[in-house]
Amino acid sequence: MKTANATDIKNRFGEYLDEARSEPLIVHRNGRKVAVLLSWGEYARLSALEDAWWAARANAAEAEGGYLGPEKSMKALLSLLHEREK
Repeated sequence: MKTANATDIKNRFGEYLDEARSEPLIVHRNGRKVAVLLSWGEYARLSALEDAWWAARANAAEAEGGYLGPEKSMKALLSLLHEREK
């Protein structure tokens, strides 16, 4: 995977956008990896994979009886949120 520092990307953004269409690009700042520049197609593919993974987890939970349903899930999430606010 190619890499570039943030200053170079800032100065030659169009070139790096073209490069990111064919492969992801790691962005470094002050010697640390801070971001990845990738094509819209790759982003969409990764998002679809994540959605499919979460759907499979939800289906497995439902099959095992561990699925709470929307109302109980919302109640549990709100309860956790209120606990964090204390």
